[in-house]
Amino acid sequence: MFPGQFEYHRPGSVQEAIALLAADPDAKLIAGGHSLLPAMKMRLAMPTSLVDLGRVPGLTGVRVNGNVVIGAMTTYRQLESSDELAAAVPLLHAASAVVGDAQVRTRGTIGGSLAHSDPAADLTAVFLVLNGSVKAVGSSGERVIAADDLFLDLLTTSLTVDEIITEVHLPLQGDGLKGAYEKIEHPASGYAVVGVAVAVEVGADGTVSSARIAVTGCTSKATRSTAAEDALTGKKLDADGIAAAAAVAAQGLEINGDHYASAEYRAHLVTVATRRALEKAAA
Repeated sequence: MFPGQFEYHRPGSVQEAIALLAADPDAKLIAGGHSLLPAMKMRLAMPTSLVDLGRVPGLTGVRVNGNVVIGAMTTYRQLESSDELAAAVPLLHAASAVVGDAQVRTRGTIGGSLAHSDPAADLTAVFLVLNGSVKAVGSSGERVIAADDLFLDLLTTSLTVDEIITEVHLPLQGDGLKGAYEKIEHPASGYAVVGVAVAVEVGADGTVSSARIAVTGCTSKATRSTAAEDALTGKKLDADGIAAAAAVAAQGLEINGDHYASAEYRAHLVTVATRRALEKAAA
């Protein structure tokens, strides 16, 4: 199918892009375009105009200086090839390499993924467990949105209609933080049928002082499994602690089902992926 008619804009600055969004409430930003363009072709999305961020300067790159700042238009390929990111936040670096395929990683952007809030995206769960934040700029100025406050529902975030994510902020992944991302992917699309990201702070005695565990692919948005976090905190990151967390990882989550995988099967996969992710983090 073909998309409906729309106007196309290529602004040269963030402020110009904001003005275009403010002038047309039905406009959509395009970053990588891998999610928006297929939706437009199927007439699931019919924006009256597209605002392409591809030529806006200053929105790409990885900077490490006390924390990590990633330009919102930085592609997955740039993330997976960044030695700075590999040293500063190895969890995000590793997860970037399993997103989609080479074509998707070459065009898709981290800011676009977070703003889109696809329920089966990979980096949304990773962003949650890393306790990151985004800088959003709009007609009312700029603000910082914490990871726990960004994702609201299916394809819905706390961004206003004229706000643009310009930067992704992440703390450095210190030596005590053990992280991993594990997913069971759809064989055709590469999307997560279920994905689990874990970031576990382990003390010198091997006890888990804090844990952040998030799922994707099975709920309406990337969601933390507080049951698994609570089960692991205060325990050792060993076989018993991992088993206890994995056993309750699906508790309290509203698991979705479809023709490919039922809700019951996805709940089982949450347990499996949580165990594998924690085992990988502990290794």
